Amino acid sequence: MEVPVLGWKDLPMAAVPFVSSKAYDTGEWAVFQPKINPDKCVKCGLCWMYCPDSVYRWDGEGIPEPDLGHCKGCGICAEECPTKAIEMVRV
Repeated sequence: MEVPVLGWKDLPMAAVPFVSSKAYDTGEWAVFQPKINPDKCVKCGLCWMYCPDSVYRWDGEGIPEPDLGHCKGCGICAEECPTKAIEMVRV
């Protein structure tokens, strides 16, 4: 992805252009990935809420699904899951 050269008046607040994590395919270098046990999941959405890269797709009703192409495997979702429905497994 090519980043345009901007003058100081064109820079956004804090001088850092916002680029969504969706612009980067980081899943290739992950060591762990989340595996959700649907029998334990209570659909609370905490994994979706706490994920720093917004990799969970969730419509508010079904089981949240991680986009493994963008998941870095940090494990925050598994740590925050109140029912321990998420297990971080080695890729």
